[in-house]
Amino acid sequence: MNTIALEMAPPDLDGGHEKAVEEGRKVAANSRAAGLADRIGHLMIPGIIAEDDDRPIEMKPKMDVIDFWNAVRPEIGDVKGLCTQVTAFLDKQQLGERLVRLRDAGMEGIAFVGVPRTMADGEGGGVPPTDALTQFQDVVPNRGSILIPTREGEHGRFNFKCERGATYGMTQLLYSDAIVGFLQDFAAKTPHRPEILLSFGFVPGVEGRRKLIDWLIQDPGNPLVEAEQRFIASITDLSFEQRKQKLLDVYKRVLDGVAELGFPLSVHFEAPYGYSKPAFEVFAAMLEHWSPED
Repeated sequence: MNTIALEMAPPDLDGGHEKAVEEGRKVAANSRAAGLADRIGHLMIPGIIAEDDDRPIEMKPKMDVIDFWNAVRPEIGDVKGLCTQVTAFLDKQQLGERLVRLRDAGMEGIAFVGVPRTMADGEGGGVPPTDALTQFQDVVPNRGSILIPTREGEHGRFNFKCERGATYGMTQLLYSDAIVGFLQDFAAKTPHRPEILLSFGFVPGVEGRRKLIDWLIQDPGNPLVEAEQRFIASITDLSFEQRKQKLLDVYKRVLDGVAELGFPLSVHFEAPYGYSKPAFEVFAAMLEHWSPED
């Protein structure tokens, strides 16, 4: 896909269409201001399900991916679609029908997601993501898997998903260069070269109080994740320019480390607290260092 993807999470269902249009216009305006208006190739729209009760920001019912996509796309312009689809609560027929609707709506790539972290792998009663990767190859040409380089056993997990039919991996938010060692090892030990969407997120000062990003990447007892959480905490009280430089340094270490490993690369930008001008300024600075367009 060789793309710059921007994640846009569906708003709350209550007032969703109006909110979607408003957010689309805000993204378009901030993209233009940062010089990114014609560079964003895809919107990545996650299918959101409720998770832990301790989420720092209350989870309310969200607008459906397709409805949100149809509302926001005209506001942003010539962009294509990516999304995530939870498979674990739909049987094969239900999932197949859902995937056809997503494809008909214009979703070029769909990443298959399993149960929330409050449940164990295999729970849910529906189609596991690994089975969906194989069973729907004729429906979804670009089939994605979530890639978490800091997770124990991820090498074998991602290798199995590639064998089952994954054509790309979308990383969890990266706040260290752990993905570099992961992909170096993966390239040395497997023949698979799926496209990798490297995910980078803006960290606003409010993270110091709300700790949403800290919650999103948590993995209790994992020292690699604890190091990333300490990094995030260490930059929240810095000035914007200092935070921007710290985030840019991570981006540079990652891209300089993986650029020559043979994986097709894309970047995926997230702003967990909203699509602010500072977030787009940071994303533009990252792309000055390396871009899929280069």
